[in-house]
Amino acid sequence: MALLITDECINCDVCEPECPNQAIFLGPEIYEIDPNKCTECVGHFDEPQCVQVCPVACIPVNPQFVESKPTLWQKYHRLTGTSPQSPCAS
Repeated sequence: MALLITDECINCDVCEPECPNQAIFLGPEIYEIDPNKCTECVGHFDEPQCVQVCPVACIPVNPQFVESKPTLWQKYHRLTGTSPQSPCAS
């Protein structure tokens, strides 16, 4: 599942630099998340970093982009150009 920033966003600027996939960007009014780049930090961290730093808790799962953990791993490998080996392989 990709994440989504709701209109409760206060544009505090803390989420954008935390995203390892550069999926977060400033939209016309609030920050937004590109669902094609969001892996919920799978492959990088145990938990989504934007969710961890958000002071207003405005980053839920995007119901329009429901993805399984294996699908998020595939997206991670596609975005990073790494081969899809076991998640523990480095």
